[in-house]
Amino acid sequence: MTSATKPLRADAERNRVRVVVAAREVFARHGLDVTLDDVAKHAGVGVGTVYRRFPNKEALVLAVFEHVLDELVATIDDAVAEPDAWVGLCGLITDIAERQASDRGLYEICTRADFGQMDRIADHFIPTMDALVSRAKEQGALRADFEASDIGALLIMVAASAELTRDIDPDMWRRYLGMMLDGMRAGCSTPLPLTAPTHEQMDQAMRAKHG
Repeated sequence: MTSATKPLRADAERNRVRVVVAAREVFARHGLDVTLDDVAKHAGVGVGTVYRRFPNKEALVLAVFEHVLDELVATIDDAVAEPDAWVGLCGLITDIAERQASDRGLYEICTRADFGQMDRIADHFIPTMDALVSRAKEQGALRADFEASDIGALLIMVAASAELTRDIDPDMWRRYLGMMLDGMRAGCSTPLPLTAPTHEQMDQAMRAKHG
């Protein structure tokens, strides 16, 4: 009995991994408003196989998110470990912008409150950005009136530019990211109007926009 059940368990795990991989690819291309039927078709399995492992789309999104979160945490850790805070900060912002530009599902997972993952992302993201921004200012690389809470809005702007220019050139967003990073450098002569929002204000704004 035991030897007979092991292949079934292995097959079930292979099917689960196959579905998660397919879901990430479908989410990346089309966003989260796809169906489990779409995922099953892309995975080359019956929709019943998907439902046996994931009772609803939210459960599948969560499984995909676990992989995404692991990757984001690794990227954050690399940024923090960089001795040059400006290099670490720019690298982290660029990496996230690149992921969002090429992966619509990631952008929606990170910003849509109805999928319930914003708090988990913020737990890793906000302390890192606070630390990097503080160190970059101390090292004289970042303008003094820039705040870590500005980064979320700037990333959304870059993601919007990626959507706008995707048919012109899928890498056009890099042009606008370059402008943004230059505007963050120390030595910019024009003071920023208004004060930066707090992390809490940005969180409330994103929940209201994407809830």
